[in-house]
Formats: sequence, structure tokens, C-alpha cells
Amino acid sequence: MRLDDFIRFALLSLTAHRLRTFLTSLGIAVGIASVILLTSIGEGLHQFVIDEFTQFGTNLIGIAPGKTTTHGGSLGAINTSRPLSIDDALALRRAPYVQFVDPVIQGNADVEHLSRSRRVTLYGVGHHFTDTLRMKVAAGEFLPDDDPRSARAQVVLGANVATELFGDANPLGARMRIGGERYRVIGIMAPKGQVLGFDLDDTVYIPVGRALEMFNRESLQEIHFTYEPTAPLGDVIEGITRILVARHGREDFTITPQQKMLEVFGTVLNTITFAVGAIGAISLLVGGVGILTILTIAVSERTGEIGLLRAIGATRRRILLLFLGEATLLAAIGGTAGLALGWSIAGLIKLALPALPVHTPWSFAIAAELSAVVIGLLAGVLPARRAALLDPLEALRSE
Repeated sequence: MRLDDFIRFALLSLTAHRLRTFLTSLGIAVGIASVILLTSIGEGLHQFVIDEFTQFGTNLIGIAPGKTTTHGGSLGAINTSRPLSIDDALALRRAPYVQFVDPVIQGNADVEHLSRSRRVTLYGVGHHFTDTLRMKVAAGEFLPDDDPRSARAQVVLGANVATELFGDANPLGARMRIGGERYRVIGIMAPKGQVLGFDLDDTVYIPVGRALEMFNRESLQEIHFTYEPTAPLGDVIEGITRILVARHGREDFTITPQQKMLEVFGTVLNTITFAVGAIGAISLLVGGVGILTILTIAVSERTGEIGLLRAIGATRRRILLLFLGEATLLAAIGGTAGLALGWSIAGLIKLALPALPVHTPWSFAIAAELSAVVIGLLAGVLPARRAALLDPLEALRSE
């Protein structure tokens, strides 16, 4: 039997029972659509999180006070961890492979100009804040390279704060009150938008030393440290640790490289994507059971047809291939319909909920279609084998 005759025979067998073929293909289509939709959301979430973090660069290290490792000890132990200070940040400028170091403290404060006021997120930072986090100034300049412990009362405004407090007027050089103290505006940040839920445009930036006094705190919240991209991460961490241990007497701080965070997030998000894809794949198994059931019924209904084919010279191998071909074609049709359905739903979700990241890689689509074909092929093995093993005379007699 030629290939075109083989395909025509399989199509005629499927179109002879259109409703049955449609319902069986629907099971596979729903399974493929579920896999495509769930993995699209999972992959979109993966890309969203990675993009949010990598916009600050991959050669960034965060240093926070306190050690996150848990140790056994008596309940009456006293925490003797020293706070991270501005002097610690200045000392880290001598670390190997260093590019920029910037001390950071964050809080909320009331800002006022004339009759307008509002409560915003305030960052106490140093001169290199924009360098460490790759942020840009739209107008004016960022905080000058003063001694961070005794810097001048100057402020840089986020894009939204500048608009809401000053309207169309130029804020540069204007005086405003922050936490009850007077500051001079020297710069306006370029719009940044939201990053992981934080609106970076609804912020103001003042010297870190003044922020520590305003919030009555001794310790920095974090020190941002960027290093040469080609430098070995292990050597960079070792240099940071050596300097801070020499100053503190022990390792009472936590070093968190951005690169390690991305690796952890990547592993977790890949696991989530795989898990939700596996949940969707359960529907594919249900579709495979549907193909097995329908072909088993078809073998019983077409016993006489099988006997006739054997009588005119069809071998058992040919009969086996005919039924396997029907199962594969049925699964392929359902898989194609499922791809179209899954992509359509994903597109509608993206239009209705732009904030929800949805991304469908071609590799996922190809893998899903191949999975459908393989499941259809496996589901058709038992019915096809049963058809191939029928005795020709018994099959004709049943007719």
C-alpha cells in the first residue's frame, strides 16, 4: 500500500465517525491547550522576574547587617552583631575588583513644597547610587561626592514627586521640606516605573548620613557593591568578607550576590514551570485513554473489514500500521487544535491582563505536539496489535 493510500484510508476511517473523532480529538486538544496555557504563564513569570532583577546588572552584591545562618545556642544569648556603618562602606572601596560602593537606608517621610505635601519613600544614599543600580538622572545632577557622614542638605526627586509637588514649574534650585528640614532640589530622576511592586518614581533621595539622623538609626539597611564583570565571584566575596571581618571582629553580616539570586530564582521558576506543565499533561493522559477506548471499539466494529484486508493480501504488519496511523493522526489533529486553542487563550489573557506575563516559546509548542503524537501512538498499540492478530477466516465469518 502506497503512502497516499495509507493516509487516505486513515482519513476515511476517521471521517466515517465524525462525532466520535471530534470528541476524541477534543480530549487531546484540551490537554495540549492546558499544557500551553500553564507553561506560558509559568515561562512568562520566569522572564518577568529575571528581567526585573537583571535591569540592575548581574555584577551587583548586596551586603546586609546580621548573619542569616541559624546556630544552636541558649535562649538567653545576646545578639552582639555590629551595625553596618558608613565607615564600613567607605572601607569597602579598597576591596579587590570593586567598581562602586554605595550605602543605603530606606524609610517613609513627608515632603512639602508651598501648600502641597505628600508621604513618599525616602532613600538615604551616596554619590554612586545611580552607578550601582544603573539609574539615570533626567535633569540636574545626582547627589555630589560629599563626605556621606556630613553631606549638604540636597535632594533628588523621583519623576512622580517632581510632577505632583511642582507641576509644570522647574524644581531645580527650589527649596522644600523633608521630615521637617529644608533641602534644596538639585536633580530629577528619569522615570523608572515599578520594580517588584516598588514605585521608584514615587521617591526622593537624600544623603545617607542625613537619612540616618532623620530615622534615628545606627545601622545601614544595605550596602550596594558592584564589581568588575570579569572578576571571579568567589574572590570578590572573599575580599569583602576579609575587610568587614577585620572591622567587626567576626562575620556578622550577610553577602547576597545578584548572580546567585538569579540562579536560585531560575531554578525555582523552572521547577514551577515544569510542575504546572506536568499538571496540564494529566489531561493529555486522559486524551490518550480516550484514543485507546475509541480504537478498541473500532477494532470490534471493523472485524469484517480487517478480515477482508487480510484476505486480499494485507499482512499483519500492514494492519498494525494502519491502526497505529489512525491513532497518530487522531492525536496530531487534536494536538494542532490544542495549540491553536492554547495560543488563542494566552493571547486573550495578555490583552485582558497586560500586567500578567504570558510567553509561549516555540520549543514548548513543538514539545507539546510531539508529546500528543507519542501518547496517541502508545494508546494505539494495544488496539492495533489486537487487530493485527485477528484470524482472517474468523474475521470474515463474523461479517
